[in-house]
Amino acid sequence: MKRSIWLAAAMCLMMGLGATAAKKNVVLIVTDDQGVDSLGCYGNPVIKTPNMDALAADGTRFQWAFATTASCSASRSVILTGLHNHANGQYGHTHHYHKFSTYDNIVSLPVYLAAAGYRTARIGKYHVAPEEVYHFDVALKGNSRHPVQMADNSKDFINEASDKPFFLYFCTSDPHRGNGVVKDHPLKPDSFGNNGNYPGIKTVEYDEKDVIVPGFLPDTPECRAELAQYYQSVSRIDQGLGRLIGYLKEAGVYDDTLIIYISDHGIAMPGAKTTVYDGGLRAPCLVRNPYLDKRGVVSEAMVSWVDLTPTILDFAGALDEDGSVKSEIMKQIDKPRVTNQNTRDTKPGRFHGRSFLSILDKTQAMGWDHINASHTFHEIQMYYPMRVVRDQKFKLIWNIAHELPYPFASDLWRAATWQAQYAKGMDAPYGKTTVGRYIHRPEFELFDIQKDPYEGNNLSGDADYTSVLENMKAQLKAFQKRTDDPWTMKWNYE
Repeated sequence: MKRSIWLAAAMCLMMGLGATAAKKNVVLIVTDDQGVDSLGCYGNPVIKTPNMDALAADGTRFQWAFATTASCSASRSVILTGLHNHANGQYGHTHHYHKFSTYDNIVSLPVYLAAAGYRTARIGKYHVAPEEVYHFDVALKGNSRHPVQMADNSKDFINEASDKPFFLYFCTSDPHRGNGVVKDHPLKPDSFGNNGNYPGIKTVEYDEKDVIVPGFLPDTPECRAELAQYYQSVSRIDQGLGRLIGYLKEAGVYDDTLIIYISDHGIAMPGAKTTVYDGGLRAPCLVRNPYLDKRGVVSEAMVSWVDLTPTILDFAGALDEDGSVKSEIMKQIDKPRVTNQNTRDTKPGRFHGRSFLSILDKTQAMGWDHINASHTFHEIQMYYPMRVVRDQKFKLIWNIAHELPYPFASDLWRAATWQAQYAKGMDAPYGKTTVGRYIHRPEFELFDIQKDPYEGNNLSGDADYTSVLENMKAQLKAFQKRTDDPWTMKWNYE
């Protein structure tokens, strides 16, 4: 009898060990400049995104997910560190003469995961620096405009015989703007890379008359032509996503793999990218936790990209109860002390965000009711710091350098959508604002985001909203203090 009890207990223990020993893999997919306006699962009835929609149906779709800055390098630094870019040092673009880079003593997600026993690989767009901070074991080759090829080139990594779980960072350059020419539209740039040769991709074209023009953009022929190109690029991503998920299933790891699908920020249009309006900050966030029974969840929680690194580390079992990285993992990470201008006194192992792993099966979640944003540069010549607090009712933007005209990214300036309206003068409409009001902004912009989702009616000067304005200013100051923002001193001078 005792022997039977012992054998039963041993079998239970072995089963338990088997369950906990599963390789908890992670795939983080980051597209480039894709807003929620371009996924069927977010309510667009025109665009064809069956694989994105299937992922949403098999996991959780966050209705209110936000980048913290609508600039590629800066946003990716936040995604991979869990720290706002004003604290990690990646104030803007890293490439060529822009030169921004993250502080040497910051620790990034792939480094944490490697210390936790993961093998790591990246493929596609990288756009952060230095490599020592954002180090992956392997940099896979692949055309970042060809998501199917990227998936094909990831197959061997997924299937590699190893005792370690894997982390795959899969980053497309679609649907970022390109430099070609639209067929039959010689005056309109091929803004979204559709003139390339992509074997294995089925071209999905869209009629300009059918596209859905979001309220932050002007409903003009130029805008519709560019949106049709944008949709085509997104449909290319969708095919790559389907191929990648197919390989995960073939390898038998789909049911042990956390999949997160996001974009670095919204569409590459004036009114979205480089701004802190919702068109730039609000982005898709689809998450499939393989160990949850509940599927097809639509979460109303407000999450942001500072939450991604802690969420992934939580899934990997790398966090303590207080949300910091476990000490045994930190002991394996050798980082420089704060000794020079390339380091900052930011304590590794702690984050500005928090894990949302525990709320993936919940439609409503207490305490997830506001987000913050912090933008300073895009390109080096584009100094325009903005700080944001947004809850479910109101949104406050502090334009710190409001005396300056709003600066344009080079690709957005030449966008046909913008140039057509700019040529009409300062009073020309642009979404819910005008060309002139877009370029010249006040110090504070306060919006009732429920009544005014496209941010056209600034309430900061309305006496009826004075208490709301002051309360949100106080929240901004607290956010800046909590995250060690150097620009907090601007409250006291200039």
